[in-house]
Amino acid sequence: MIAIGKAAPNFENVTAYHKGDFTKVSLSDYKGKWLVFFFYPRDFTFICPTELKGFAKHKEDLAKLGAEVLSASTDSEHSHKAWFERDLPQVDYPILADTTQRVSKDYGILDENDGSSQRGLFIIDPDGIVRYVVVSAGSVGRSVKEVLRVLEALQSGELCPVEWEPGQETLGKA
Repeated sequence: MIAIGKAAPNFENVTAYHKGDFTKVSLSDYKGKWLVFFFYPRDFTFICPTELKGFAKHKEDLAKLGAEVLSASTDSEHSHKAWFERDLPQVDYPILADTTQRVSKDYGILDENDGSSQRGLFIIDPDGIVRYVVVSAGSVGRSVKEVLRVLEALQSGELCPVEWEPGQETLGKA
């Protein structure tokens, strides 16, 4: 089970589709950076492309906060390539092909019934520590704006109350 404040489950040399190529990705590639790591159920579906496009649209905003984006599903790199080249050319961050389902299982979001990833999102700090987790029903897309808000709150080192927005007063040091 993923635990806030504990090390993120490691993965090494997982094949990913990235901007037209296949590459190998490891968690250690993100050491020293904030990582927004999200899983989606399947390629060629309805809600998933809205999220993938949303993270691509806000990739620069995340980069300004020192965060990288990484995504994953249990589909193959060949499925990713076919879908992303046809329908999602704006997505320019790596997409893991978790065909062994190991990464999804290690992150606690593998749907054992159909072998897909559930809609899970993890914010991992520069030291590889899990700082935020959200897992939602497959029928509900995530809010990239909320991810940005939470990332800024985490980076502030402050106690941020409900509905806190960057620039607003906090409750003091965490």
